[in-house]
Amino acid sequence: MDQADLVRDKSTRAAWDSWRCFADESGQSLRPPKGRTWVPAGRTPVLPVAHSGAGRTSIAGLICVKPGRRTRLIYRTLTYHRRKNEPKGFGEGAFQALLSTAHAQLGGPISLVWDNLPEHVSAEMRTWIAAQADWLLVYRLPPYAPDLNPAEGIWSNLRTKVLNFTVHGIDQLTVLIKSRLKSMQYRPDLLNGFVAETGLAISDQA
Repeated sequence: MDQADLVRDKSTRAAWDSWRCFADESGQSLRPPKGRTWVPAGRTPVLPVAHSGAGRTSIAGLICVKPGRRTRLIYRTLTYHRRKNEPKGFGEGAFQALLSTAHAQLGGPISLVWDNLPEHVSAEMRTWIAAQADWLLVYRLPPYAPDLNPAEGIWSNLRTKVLNFTVHGIDQLTVLIKSRLKSMQYRPDLLNGFVAETGLAISDQA
């Protein structure tokens, strides 16, 4: 997939002045991720972890790129405590809120690239997207194409940032994740690296 895919007809040419935003979702439970480290031969390191309760922190992120502008990371988290009627993850309403926030923060139209998650392609979401046609164009990635999505880099980097920390509840985990994501927002060089890893070229030319 490259920029030529975004210029197939006259209507999509309006996208050239927009922010190109790549979206993806991930999540983390209280079970800590595994990592690698250096130790003396034959002495496997073990980090005892005690946690109680359950839950999950869901994250949706946007890598937003526009030639001549600083690359941006915009995200939203949802914390699931296993309470009655509490959403387990991002639904249509949460995605709509994230995109509306991105539109306000970026101050311009958005060309959104994301996958075929059911919440992305539901009738409710399609209706909402159609109603935002003055600022939102949507393109779908091919089935299972993480190598084409710069937002995948967020999660691999995030995992390395939470390896050496333990938390005692799902709310503490959410705070930790937000702290690490906020630090990424101030590193456009890191975000540009996520784009470079995909091999995509972002330009103003068709």
